[in-house]
Amino acid sequence: MTADEKKELTDVDEPADQAGSADSAAAAQGASGEAVPSSPRAAAEVEGPSEVEAPTVTVVDVKLPDSVFGQTPNMAVMHQAFVRQAANARQGTAATKTRALVRGGGAKPYRQKGTGRARHGSLREPSMVGGGTVFGPQPRGYAQRMPRKMRRLALRSALSVKASEGKVTVVAGFELAEPRTRAMVELLRDLGVDDTVLLVLPAANDVVARSVSNLPWAKVVLAQNLSLYDLFTHDRLVIAKDALGLIEENLAP
Repeated sequence: MTADEKKELTDVDEPADQAGSADSAAAAQGASGEAVPSSPRAAAEVEGPSEVEAPTVTVVDVKLPDSVFGQTPNMAVMHQAFVRQAANARQGTAATKTRALVRGGGAKPYRQKGTGRARHGSLREPSMVGGGTVFGPQPRGYAQRMPRKMRRLALRSALSVKASEGKVTVVAGFELAEPRTRAMVELLRDLGVDDTVLLVLPAANDVVARSVSNLPWAKVVLAQNLSLYDLFTHDRLVIAKDALGLIEENLAP
């Protein structure tokens, strides 16, 4: 076969290949006329992020009760209450074994004289590897007691500090039809929350709790369960209007 004949065969095959490629592209186009993505990543680029309509929240312009949010902070009592709460959270289960609790060591490891080594009567002596521990930790309780009036004074002091810094926001409520983390994020961003936040509710709300459960910087508590640790570890405080009365009822002097 000459070179001219080979060239003619090549020219005849090229249109057939192009036609096959066109047929594949048409098949990929689909019945709807839209391009079929070739990979999950391409599908994500085609579809794009799903839009979620964020619920609106109404900020209530209400005067915070001075009996709770207008007190002079008592730093010493706040510190004592915080240390008490941290100590009460300790399990106190750390334990070590003394030589009386370590198994074995009943026989003298070697004779008293003639070996050139130090004298030992048991392998479980504190000086031996694997022996008992001297003055090691034993299970104990770290619980501290504090008068109720002092505990309430500490909470009033912490809430007063938050109010004086302008970090307390009162809203009419959290109206969510279903648990949606993204919707909760948009709601909090609309309130100007750009740091950790503590949401205070008057009663248990499963929809709000599930919407916040995946957010490490947000937490939901009930008004009667306010704690000093939560107030110290969260920058912003968002309170439902109905919870203000419960807070005042529980903490007012």
